[in-house]
Amino acid sequence: MATSQSALLLQKQLNELLKHPVEGFSAGLADDNIYEWEIIIIGPPDTLYEGGFFRAKMTFPKEYPLMPPKLKFVSDMWHPNVYPDGEVCISILHPPGEDKYGYEDAGERWRPVHTVETILLSVISMLSSPNDESPANIEAAKEWRENYPAFKKHVQRIVRNAIG
Repeated sequence: MATSQSALLLQKQLNELLKHPVEGFSAGLADDNIYEWEIIIIGPPDTLYEGGFFRAKMTFPKEYPLMPPKLKFVSDMWHPNVYPDGEVCISILHPPGEDKYGYEDAGERWRPVHTVETILLSVISMLSSPNDESPANIEAAKEWRENYPAFKKHVQRIVRNAIG
């Protein structure tokens, strides 16, 4: 069993989530690996994603919590802030420090105080209100801005496929 500080912290966060589940998602280990978590995100009410159960994988670096994990949807996802391969692009998952492009303030990026819970709540918030100013998926952002009915239809199709 791993006993590094990051593994101990992750085990503590997992135990807390198991003891006190948070509405909107569930989390557990993938293959008993403390650095690989399987996540189910429930599409938030009153959004286009409502009713969907979206599978994702969260991968933690050994340097956690000094460096952020990666979060990648395994289920299909059509969203301006999710790359076509499923990787989530939100500020708190970007490495700490200054943004070399000048788009994000350092305070918006990863900080060691973030937890699995705060990350997943941020992702649920992202599903509710996409940021199309700095998209990871250019096509989804373009459709969101220029042809919202087509975007809505696209999302409804993935939600139908992601119903538990």
